[in-house]
Amino acid sequence: MKPAVKEFQDDTALMDEVKRQAAAGISKDDLFVISHDDDRTDRVAGSVNANEPDDLSNLVGTRYDKKGDELRAIFEEFGFTSIESDDLEEKLDHSKILLLINS
Repeated sequence: MKPAVKEFQDDTALMDEVKRQAAAGISKDDLFVISHDDDRTDRVAGSVNANEPDDLSNLVGTRYDKKGDELRAIFEEFGFTSIESDDLEEKLDHSKILLLINS
């Protein structure tokens, strides 16, 4: 089953949502933060005690030259179709940050 996706423009709103998820009993192991900016992802995931996807070589087995390709592969690994993955990656192109929630 693919995770629920919530999108955010602002890091603070994402942090608040992660805290709400934790209060609702969702484990940090079931929360994933993804953005186009690795530093932003590291900073937000670290500050809210969420996870980032595993190293790409562990998650998809293949490294891609383009960031968009890498992200679409991650989304497909989570169970999204290629069309859904394209849509999610496009949101990241527009400076969104995504929270994936496995429940």
